[in-house]
Amino acid sequence: MADTDTVTIIAERLYEAGCRHAFGIPGGEVVALMDALDRAGIRFQLTKHENGAGFMAEGSHHATGAPGILLATIGPGLANAINVIANAEQDRVPLIVLTGCVGPADAHTYTHQVLDHQALLAPITKASFLVVDGAVDVIVDKALNIALEGRPGPVHIDVPVDLANRAQPAPAGVLQKPAAQTAPAEGPALAEARARLQAAERPVIVAGLDLLYEQGAVEALRDFVARFKVPVLTTYKAKGVLPEDHPLALGGHGLSPLSDELVIPFLEKADLVICAGYDPIEMRSGWRRPWAASKAIEFALAPNRHYVHHADLFFQCGAGAGLAALGRGEDGRPLEGRGRTWPEGEVAALKAALAERFAPEEDGWGPATAIAAIRRAAPRETVATVDSGAHRILLSQMWPCPEPRTLLQSTALCTMGCALPLAIGHALADKTRPVIAFTGDAGLEMVLGELATLRDLGLPVLVVVFVDRSLALIELKQRRMGRANLGVDFPATDFAAVAEAMGGVGRRAETAQALEREVAAAFGRDRFTLLEVPIPRQSYDGKF
Repeated sequence: MADTDTVTIIAERLYEAGCRHAFGIPGGEVVALMDALDRAGIRFQLTKHENGAGFMAEGSHHATGAPGILLATIGPGLANAINVIANAEQDRVPLIVLTGCVGPADAHTYTHQVLDHQALLAPITKASFLVVDGAVDVIVDKALNIALEGRPGPVHIDVPVDLANRAQPAPAGVLQKPAAQTAPAEGPALAEARARLQAAERPVIVAGLDLLYEQGAVEALRDFVARFKVPVLTTYKAKGVLPEDHPLALGGHGLSPLSDELVIPFLEKADLVICAGYDPIEMRSGWRRPWAASKAIEFALAPNRHYVHHADLFFQCGAGAGLAALGRGEDGRPLEGRGRTWPEGEVAALKAALAERFAPEEDGWGPATAIAAIRRAAPRETVATVDSGAHRILLSQMWPCPEPRTLLQSTALCTMGCALPLAIGHALADKTRPVIAFTGDAGLEMVLGELATLRDLGLPVLVVVFVDRSLALIELKQRRMGRANLGVDFPATDFAAVAEAMGGVGRRAETAQALEREVAAAFGRDRFTLLEVPIPRQSYDGKF
């Protein structure tokens, strides 16, 4: 078989895994790798910062299911990407991080820009590989499998400059597939779980993001809910695993004290809590031990090392496979479901109470009114991204998702500046869906340069920026702690003018009617629209 070179093997294997986009900023150490990606059919997109590039890669992953690709050069290029790699580790994002490096021999006598990439990334990646002669195909295949298996995450591949174009043996052609999710084994524990299910009058499912990474898990959850009439609470990342207009869908929760005031008592009243792919890394401190372990059944991909909650019936397996096994007898036949649960109408009452608590402002203007108006005007299939801050908590409670991966955000690390690049990555990888990026004024100012990336791509993304000239969430915490206002306020930026200067369309709206008109107009354009939404200072008080 004919030989090929290192970077070609890497690029072609990534293409075979479904990757079609890579994002980053090149340096001399990665130009050969970048060229190989392009020749393999993986489009490289220049960004303005490596952090934005990583979030664009995540956005493309949510659109296609393939791992995202972040390309960064040696030293400062990789250092710039540390936050987004840590975010991928905490938010369970399969991200392939490609870097160039000085070869091991040269590193002993050359120090310019050199740092130990493996040591830097060790705490925040699932694995880090230095490419070596003769094992390039094995290394890239291992990287892909590790990134995708179990709870997904980032994996790093470092390519020495002197090895990039070196001839390598042609790949063997045998590619290992990620292991299928296992089901719980038959035995006394599973029999006890089935008995608890059949006896429960007030069961509830707490669903998490692990469901998104198991083939067939969302369908298994929906089938289980239909048969056993179990209401579903989700984390923010799992919103939409049950369409949120379903009568048993109780929405996403995790960061709002106002929702906790309603949801935690509901969980306490439940006689069975089923944790389905629930990873508590998304949740605030109020979610520590919210139910008795004695009434909990858990299906999770990883053992419980967090101690945020406990379940005395714990199965390390895929959540979808676990729910399917729980819903059938030892003989394989479906168990008979209840015709009705929560006999006092508690589910409908909780849905109504949540809707009332997170309703538009009575005076007709504010962030809740704006969110509701935009949701009315946006097509049902819209993919929304949202930045960290007060607006994210409110929007995550209010924005109904008809399916998974239609509200994207940084939920574990809570990184500011993520909404715009997430939207760019998703819109580039899937041009069939409208995309809205929700951000605050401070978050947008962190990543203004990526508006130029959005312009260069010609994508009709709608960027909604809530303008209150404050880090509202921190300012609110300062007041609650009785501290002085310090370091949270700043002058206004004319974002509509900035958008026009950067090749987009800038608009401003201060009523619900104006918002609905502008949203409809934005999706009829062939370039991006930035919609500035002024809201009063301290307008998030009492909202979440």
